[in-house]
Formats: sequence, structure tokens, C-alpha cells
Amino acid sequence: MIEALLLNIESHDILQDSEKDALKSLFVKEDIFSEGKDLVVQGSRPAYSTLILEGFAARYKITADGLRQITALHVPGDFIDLHAFPLRLMDHGIVALSACRVTFADHGALKRVTENLPHLTRLLWLHTLIDGAIHREWIVSMGRKSKKAHLAHLICELYVRLGIVRRTDGTSFYFPLTQMEMADVLGISIVHMNRTIQSLRKDGLLVWINHTITIVDWPRLQEVAEFDPTYLNLSIEPR
Repeated sequence: MIEALLLNIESHDILQDSEKDALKSLFVKEDIFSEGKDLVVQGSRPAYSTLILEGFAARYKITADGLRQITALHVPGDFIDLHAFPLRLMDHGIVALSACRVTFADHGALKRVTENLPHLTRLLWLHTLIDGAIHREWIVSMGRKSKKAHLAHLICELYVRLGIVRRTDGTSFYFPLTQMEMADVLGISIVHMNRTIQSLRKDGLLVWINHTITIVDWPRLQEVAEFDPTYLNLSIEPR
């Protein structure tokens, strides 16, 4: 059930069988959220943390004038609100961008892991630290890169993250977001979003048909994006 999470964690360090068993025992039930439904509601105090098994989700904030800014994208294997365990009160929402199958880890069970399994605790901490690293890259892209480079960087990142959890097919991957949702990620109008996508297509960097992105020229896409995956911490070493 939690294969994607295990693949995600073991891209950083090796888990012992006892640690895998402890992880599996955290999750007691599954649920399915339809597209557009909140997995986590802003202002709530969840008693569990949510793991995505299948689907795409996004963290978001709504401005006073009703505009939405997506601040993170989540894919299978992501513990989307592990930080809710110590933070308690959620200051943002998390919405399903496609149908999402999820499972839940009770915060009491997570507390027992932190008290009894220090190595596994460090790896779960690393999971949230990488979330922070991704946020930093997004801020740099939004503030200092062209929208073309910003979109190219996002596509590079998702391709690598989905590859870790075996959700790519060669150089292609499923990507359910609409252009409007992508505009909420980049913080631009849908017209500007469409022009940015067309620019990457025109340069022969990718093919984007319906909900499938195929990367045609990976080295050039990385160059346009200035993409360096160091922030994803993909070296397998003791933690």
C-alpha cells in the first residue's frame, strides 16, 4: 500500500525491515477524494497526517480578493501534511487536483515512532526538510526567472520526483493539471500561461497532449530551467 513512500524514503537512505514494518503499521485506513475536494482544510487541527497513494494534490492560499496561489504540488509517496503533527493548526489548505487515493497516519502513532525509532524519525524529518527545499526553489523561480524558465523548472522537478516513485513512462508522465491550475502555480494569467507552454513546445523541448507531458530534449530543458536536482537530496547515504 505504501510502496511509493518507501521508494521516496529509500532514495535518501536504506530502511531496515523493522522500520518498514513500523511505517506500514502507521496507516490504518484509506479514502478517495474527488477532484476539487480539500484533503486538508485551512484552519483545521488534524489528528492524522495524510499520505498520497495515487493522484495529484496542491497546497494553496487564498488572498483577500479571492485569488488562489498554489504553493506546492504533491504526488504519490508524499506525506502532504506531516508537518501538521508538530504544528497542529493548519495555516493553508490542500486540494485534490485529480482523484486522490490517500491513507492516514494517526498522530499518536507518529509520536511513538519519534520516541522509539530515531533513524526513521530522521528520515521523516528529512521528508519535511525537502519540502522546504522545494519551496525555496519555487520562490527563486517565481521571483528571478522568466516564466518560461519557471515552467521548465517545474516540469524538470516533477519528472524527477515522479521517476523516484515509478510514475514515469520513459520521458513521459501523467500530468492532470489544467492551464488555469498551472496559472495558479506560476502566479500568471491563463493567457500568459498558454503562451509560456506554446513557447516550450515551439522550441522542441516537450510535447504536451491532454494530460501527458513528454520531454523531447532533456538536456536543453534542464538548461532553460537552470535545473540542478541537488535540492532534492537524492544521494543514498546514512542520515
